[in-house]
Amino acid sequence: TTHGNKLTYPRLSDMLGFCTTEQAVKVSEAIVILQRDNGHRTNRKHARLKYTVEDNGVQFFRDNVEKMCGFKLGDARPFQFTTNSDPYGWNKGIDGKWDYTMFVENGYIKDIDGYKIKTALREIAEFHVGGEFSLTANQNIIIGGVSDERKPMIQKLFEKYNIDNSRYSAMRLHSMACVALPTCALAMAESQTYLPSLVGKLEETLDEVGLRHDAITIRMTGCPNGCARPYVAEIAFVGKAPGNYNLYLGAGHAGNRINKMYKEGVNEEQILAILRPLLRRYASERNNGEKFGDWVIRAGVIEPTLQGKYFWSTGEENKLESPSGTYQIYW
Repeated sequence: TTHGNKLTYPRLSDMLGFCTTEQAVKVSEAIVILQRDNGHRTNRKHARLKYTVEDNGVQFFRDNVEKMCGFKLGDARPFQFTTNSDPYGWNKGIDGKWDYTMFVENGYIKDIDGYKIKTALREIAEFHVGGEFSLTANQNIIIGGVSDERKPMIQKLFEKYNIDNSRYSAMRLHSMACVALPTCALAMAESQTYLPSLVGKLEETLDEVGLRHDAITIRMTGCPNGCARPYVAEIAFVGKAPGNYNLYLGAGHAGNRINKMYKEGVNEEQILAILRPLLRRYASERNNGEKFGDWVIRAGVIEPTLQGKYFWSTGEENKLESPSGTYQIYW
């Protein structure tokens, strides 16, 4: 998206259909070819695949993918996402091996006093020969392929260097930021270097109202390009200038709904003045199991964004009177 340009907007994906693993590459190639031949070539701000789908509809894509592939896609099979996060801690795979998902705040691996994450990873890598180290889409690390024999050795190193996901609040475990200033030339504000301290101030309120262990997704980027996917966070900040952010609320906790701008151009003092009362209200007014992003909509704090093209719309403009013919995923 671009600040102030209402012709640009984030957008969730559409369900195209089902294909087998053997068909996946051919289907992907067909989609790329369709984008090559039908994507916008004169307006860079309208050149993304999401706009090609919005302009032509998902049926156009399905018909042409099937034509190019020479086979029909199957009907979508049922599935459900329940979270936008990673499965932290130890998990056993279908191969009988263990993996450990380690929280890495904003993807920044650095030793600090009392928390030697970089040293721990290096020592694990030195003896975990034949194992796996994977990066997740949420900026975390998965240490995989761990045998029953190696698991206690790795756990001992975690304890030695104080590596423990449970030391963090659920909000921090569900936080993410792009690198932003001073590293990224496109950034208008800080993000990776600032979000941890902002979350720390919000944690004071979380502890006060008993929400420390309740997951709320919170993300920040230094510009509207959205590299940390802020538009599917229940609370999001997009930088406009140093120390100045647009505040967004109301995305689905599982990434199944886009948020909407709540306040433009707020500083830290204003952010805390807005969010602290909302967190207190959420703690006392929420239904059993209700997520923050759903509550702010039910409570009338923010309107939902039910299609990407209504990202900027409010009131009558936000009503779904003329959908594009695509069927986005909501539950």
